[in-house]
Amino acid sequence: MIFATVGAQMPFDRLIRTVDEWASSRGRSDVFAQIGSSNYRSRSIETTHHINPLEFRQRVEAATVIVAHAGMGTIITALEFGKPIIVMPRRANLRETRNDHQVATALQFGEDGRIIVALDEEELIKKLDQFRVPIQDMDPIAVHASTPLIVTLRDFIEGKLK
Repeated sequence: MIFATVGAQMPFDRLIRTVDEWASSRGRSDVFAQIGSSNYRSRSIETTHHINPLEFRQRVEAATVIVAHAGMGTIITALEFGKPIIVMPRRANLRETRNDHQVATALQFGEDGRIIVALDEEELIKKLDQFRVPIQDMDPIAVHASTPLIVTLRDFIEGKLK
């Protein structure tokens, strides 16, 4: 199952339209999308405007791959479950967001190889085609911060670090 999500704050029709057209052209019937406040009407994929946090986590866990905007909550949840995630950031020049913070987020996370970045529709289609056969999940990230990180942060806050 492919789970596409755009978050809850703004519509992201470009992502949903691309996934819908890809699914239609590839005969895929296993795509579910959370589309937020979008008015886009899909032809080939099942959609809902909003899902609650529990269902969101269940859909991520069940997915073969997640396709999403570059929202931190979505990226971190996918990494917690060790799920491959293709991120297409919203773009300010297309009026999908107020600034290009999602482009910066995607590029930064993409550098370490934990997410797959598609900067436009053409790249998204190419990346989706790579998941035509089942792949194994990645190693999940820890749900909680490591003890050394917590100790370092505590020392910093308490002024013990110079």
